[in-house]
Amino acid sequence: MSFLSVRNLGKDYGSASVVKSMNLEIERGEFVSLLGPSGCGKTTTLQMIAGFTDPTRGQVILDGTDLTDMPPEKRDIGVVFQSYALFPHMTVQDNISFGLEMRKMAKAERRERIDQVLDMVSLTGMGERYPAQLSGGQRQRVAIARSLAIRPRLLLLDEPMSNLDAKLRENMHIELRRIQRKLGITTILVTHDQTEAMTMSDRIALMNDGCIQQLAPPLEVYHNPRTLFVSGFLGRANVFEGTIAHSETQGYQVSSDGLTFAVCLPENHPFCAGTANIMIRPENVSFAGPGMAGKLPGTLSEAVFLGTHWLCEVKTPLGMWFVSIKTLTAQPGETVTLDWQDCDLRIIAEQQ
Repeated sequence: MSFLSVRNLGKDYGSASVVKSMNLEIERGEFVSLLGPSGCGKTTTLQMIAGFTDPTRGQVILDGTDLTDMPPEKRDIGVVFQSYALFPHMTVQDNISFGLEMRKMAKAERRERIDQVLDMVSLTGMGERYPAQLSGGQRQRVAIARSLAIRPRLLLLDEPMSNLDAKLRENMHIELRRIQRKLGITTILVTHDQTEAMTMSDRIALMNDGCIQQLAPPLEVYHNPRTLFVSGFLGRANVFEGTIAHSETQGYQVSSDGLTFAVCLPENHPFCAGTANIMIRPENVSFAGPGMAGKLPGTLSEAVFLGTHWLCEVKTPLGMWFVSIKTLTAQPGETVTLDWQDCDLRIIAEQQ
């Protein structure tokens, strides 16, 4: 049995279904991100798991215990909100100590635990300060420390790093993941930040319109999206519609606008002849070198240097394509031919 089971969980407000019947199984010690755009239902899902919002239907089961009708304070769940939710009249150490005191922890043990979590979030020596004396990023780290201090069975993070500056946010991605692995706390992160989810997660549950569109490890979600929404939400994607066919001599092929390309189907892919959407990521496309035939002709429209690579826009018979390359070998206005490995084309069978 999974450590956390979300079974047919849903939330309706009148006739609007904010979260449709959701099923989610999470293993002990796993880090799962609920990723999606604003309004997709990810925060509502988190609030139902925490007990702050009553579900319209379904169950939340943690380590074999049904939490569905249990009050939040009885669930042994730590929550970090997007807002800091700190007591302004209490010092940092008193804010962290609050949950420990509620659990009747001895003073000496509380002191040791507070020192541990302050060190974890790089706030050593700041225990006597008040929230008003801290930066926004420091206040958020206090909130993270407060949730970690109680050593919860389940840790819920509702966009906890959205108020941090870019460099500190990147550092916190690494630090929080390190802490989570060290403590072995099962964790669910709600975020709209694709990089955050890709960096921190064992698996990503990509949500849209109250549903999980795909649940898989980050690389699988990125390279093998199940839907058009998934392909576009996790970065740039070149997508075109084509007709799939198979023959014993030529294998699988896709035809579009008079062009035909070989395509590889992943293992266990349910092949079905007919029309489908085909995707390839910009970093898997290159400019064919001199003397190479290439696959798709085009005209370089624009090229922008992004520090580690060039992002190019190429006008092709299949529409505007993005190409990500290390070295720019053509100038805007010049004719180019795009090339790729057959197995980098991905068939997207589902539309929604």
